[in-house]
Amino acid sequence: MKLPGRITIALDEGTSGLFQKLKDEMGISQSELMREALKFFGKHKMLFDLCDDMTVYTYSEMLSAGEHIILDINHWMLFMSFMETHPDKEKFWRLHREICRAHAEQFKLRLFNAESILRRGEICNLFNISKTGDKEFNLIFNLDSARKFIRIQLEEIFAGMDYVVEIKENFSKLRVKVIDDL
Repeated sequence: MKLPGRITIALDEGTSGLFQKLKDEMGISQSELMREALKFFGKHKMLFDLCDDMTVYTYSEMLSAGEHIILDINHWMLFMSFMETHPDKEKFWRLHREICRAHAEQFKLRLFNAESILRRGEICNLFNISKTGDKEFNLIFNLDSARKFIRIQLEEIFAGMDYVVEIKENFSKLRVKVIDDL
């Protein structure tokens, strides 16, 4: 029987604490923890290459509860263009505002600040963010009707959270200046 390979590693204080915590929580040996960690990393390495931790966490948190979906960009564009010409579009915008107010209540309980709400929208590919100052952001869109959808969404969410935020609209972007949040 071939002997298993052995390695020695040096851990800094933070990593050592995490290693001990995981070993205790999982009730496994040091060797088993390292084997499991390496298998996990090998299996999910693509995630580490493609996304930062917050993106992976946000996707997992949003999708695992079944309250969000992944939607093809062509379907999103279809829905947005359809809503612009629909005879009952005012009802859509009214209901959209109600949903946004409900989101504000959820975000308030979770203590999301304004930037984390904006980053969440960027992670969902609703827009790209260009940070222009400490609390100033440009949200860049690829679809005009999406800009209106997001402007209404942000206005309702920030108002529902009692945040003071200025939102100014340009041709292809929204300029967001956070005056007062958490």
